[in-house]
Amino acid sequence: MNRLLWILLLLLLAGCGDKAAPPASQARVVLAFPVRLGSGFNQAEYSGEVRPRHEVALGFRVAGKLIERRVDVGDRVLVGQVLARLDATDLAQSQQGAEAQLAAAQAERSFAHADAGRYRSLRAQQFVSQAALEAKETALKAADEKVRAASAQGAIARNQTGYARLSSDQAGVVSAVLAETGQVVAAGQAVVKVAKSGEKEVLIAVPENRVTALSHAGEVVVVLWATPDKPYRGRVREVSPQADPVTRTYAARVSILNADADVRLGQTARVLLAPSAAGAVTLIPLGSVFQQGQQPAVWLIGHDGRVHLRQIKVAAWREDGVAVSGGLAEGERIVAAGAHKLVEGEVVRVAEGGYL
Repeated sequence: MNRLLWILLLLLLAGCGDKAAPPASQARVVLAFPVRLGSGFNQAEYSGEVRPRHEVALGFRVAGKLIERRVDVGDRVLVGQVLARLDATDLAQSQQGAEAQLAAAQAERSFAHADAGRYRSLRAQQFVSQAALEAKETALKAADEKVRAASAQGAIARNQTGYARLSSDQAGVVSAVLAETGQVVAAGQAVVKVAKSGEKEVLIAVPENRVTALSHAGEVVVVLWATPDKPYRGRVREVSPQADPVTRTYAARVSILNADADVRLGQTARVLLAPSAAGAVTLIPLGSVFQQGQQPAVWLIGHDGRVHLRQIKVAAWREDGVAVSGGLAEGERIVAAGAHKLVEGEVVRVAEGGYL
């Protein structure tokens, strides 16, 4: 009898204990969504090309036939370095002609000077009239002016001959070659482009509906196609005030603030408008939002597999999801669908491969 009483007492105590958690096989299977802060930011991205901040197109100041080009694309040049030469045969002959004219003018002036001196002596002795002396003085002045004019023509001819050599007026890198040996070029025609050593920037085209946002952007992110895992800091330096008549886009230049040796001219680059950490929003699935009265919320999946309701701050309802500006932390898991079927503290199990 006592033994039976003890058995009944033990069964009664066991029935008064906490209920055991349902086995994993009985837990509700759900889809989970990992929270990624900033995923709701509509990141504007523009493709462009790395360009030098300062680039000069160099050309000859005279026309002629190109007989020598001493540089190629990528060559580094120094100030005063000769880049190309024209055939200067005609220019040299013009210089010789100008020098001959100068010599003739100087000879005429010497004769006029001596002649005027003789007439002064004769006039002092009353052998010639005053009018004759004045005529010789006038001839001397005319000879002086001829020498001055011939000297100027000689200087121009010498300069023209010197213009047959194209020299760099700045140190940098040859970014383009626009003429080949044997080609006849016009005066002022670009032959070589030299990029000045120093600051580099990215040239991009911006649609008109993004010009205002780009103009007021602070720092942006520059990513090279060659090194996608190495972002650079950038700043918008200039936005063209006029749209391209064909593409209807605005040219913008973004300075690379921390450019290094890996940034090379001509590389393809992407310019990204980076979201601020304070204003970052997170995009979550529409089906994950549970309306608790007037306050939207989501079911947060805890480490123990139980769900807990978390209120959120909705920034915008979008076609691709809900943009959340508050209430979630990086790396948290929320129920992605079926939020209205859950209750507080319910045990759930994430389906195999059930992450969105």
